[in-house]
Amino acid sequence: MLILVMLVFSPWAFGTTQPWAIWCMNGAEYGLGALLLMKLFIRQARGYVAPRWENFSPRTGALTRRPSPATRRLRRVLAGLTLAVLAECLISALNAAANYNVETRVFEYQPHLAWLPHSFDGHRTWFYFWMYLGLAGAFWAVGDWLAGMTCTEERRLLTQARSGSPAEAPLLPARLRSLLWLLCLNGAVLGVEAIVQRAAGSSRLLFWLQPRVNPGGETQFGPYAYRSNAAQYFNLVWPLSLGFWLTLRHAGGRSAVKSFWLLLSAAIMAACPVISTSRAGALVAGGMLLAALLYVGWSSLFLPDASRQPGPSRWGTAGGMLLFLIVAVALGWHFGWDPLFARLEAIGGGYEGRERMYAAAQPMARDYPLFGTGPGTFATVFQLYRYSYDTFWPEQLHNDWLETLITFGWLGLGLLLAALAVVGLRWLAPGRSGGDRRLAAMAWLALGGCLVEARFDFPFQVHSTLFLFLVICAILFNLRRHPGAARPPTADRPSPGSPSRRRARGTQPEPLTS
Repeated sequence: MLILVMLVFSPWAFGTTQPWAIWCMNGAEYGLGALLLMKLFIRQARGYVAPRWENFSPRTGALTRRPSPATRRLRRVLAGLTLAVLAECLISALNAAANYNVETRVFEYQPHLAWLPHSFDGHRTWFYFWMYLGLAGAFWAVGDWLAGMTCTEERRLLTQARSGSPAEAPLLPARLRSLLWLLCLNGAVLGVEAIVQRAAGSSRLLFWLQPRVNPGGETQFGPYAYRSNAAQYFNLVWPLSLGFWLTLRHAGGRSAVKSFWLLLSAAIMAACPVISTSRAGALVAGGMLLAALLYVGWSSLFLPDASRQPGPSRWGTAGGMLLFLIVAVALGWHFGWDPLFARLEAIGGGYEGRERMYAAAQPMARDYPLFGTGPGTFATVFQLYRYSYDTFWPEQLHNDWLETLITFGWLGLGLLLAALAVVGLRWLAPGRSGGDRRLAAMAWLALGGCLVEARFDFPFQVHSTLFLFLVICAILFNLRRHPGAARPPTADRPSPGSPSRRRARGTQPEPLTS
């Protein structure tokens, strides 16, 4: 319940850009972390073997298999990297070199250890540490929840094993389906509200709140006071919705008919970056759309399982992609192309100003290359590097790659990139909770688009975007390439069962068939 409520709350709470919304998310994330620690304690102290997909054996249909060594190593490496990033933030806050007094606008310097990570604004670094601590707990809690089975799934597998029929893992487990359905439909409703708000010309977020920053309606979009932040959120969700639809089409059955709503949701959200008139968001969305079309065409012809798909199924997928493209382009053209085209014509001047801002911030990275200036300190420290009072003093650098290097240093940036690489390597290890190549490819397309936008904007400084980015990483960390099916048990070798809710560690599994 916490996970699903957070997925809905995060974008609707004005993008979780205000302190009250961030602390609401922090409280929920701490709750998720506490529940995860309780679950881990029960498993370790009581020897409880939880019904998890990584314990499901496609060969025997039992829940007795241990995760592969590669899986355990990757999980430990990622946990170590998570703790290392949090340790750098904590040490920087405890070992602060200064605190910035907002009232007097003066840096109050204090003794510190220069050979350890340190912050030049301890107050802001503490705030970011508590935020990152909650996000870390949410990432691991979401991943652990997705890896688990529902009671219905566990009973079905045990019943199949008892009857001697092959115990086959679903392509998409129930928990992953619930999360994806909620995320995609919520994104579609958010997109409809944002389109209606833009068409009505309202300058109030959600027709309610008048923001102090970007008060004009053309600079906002939906609940976001900055249109580029809205475009970044939609560019994370619509590829996931498209990948979910492709996976359900591949699975067939009644779910393929219901998945029409996913296709419509993806089209609405894909049009939103254009309607928002965000230049970077629209260009990235166009590139992602082209990449998605090329991938779907390639996968329909060259993937190993493509030849086994019947002709009507292929034509249905092609027709669905054509419908998706027509709806997305029509919505974007009607509601947003004219103002976006006017902004694209002046794109050179806009980004020249940002390049000058990047040039002014480059010395910050050179002065503090290893540990940076401290998480969250860019806005306060940048004033010391302005050429003159006329130099624009931004709250964000509009270049998250450079801002992360400035605030975290090469040490922190390397740890973050290593963690993302481990998430990618997880696909190569066995023992994931389910999934399909199509869903994984679209999820990586969403993450790749966000990383490209981070070169020209600040998606990772917005809590709702960063939270969704980590949720997609948690999904990818639990996907597998092939679900596999269990062999039916033979008369001379019974299929071992798993009354997992009653078995202690080290005991032999009780056979399900005599």
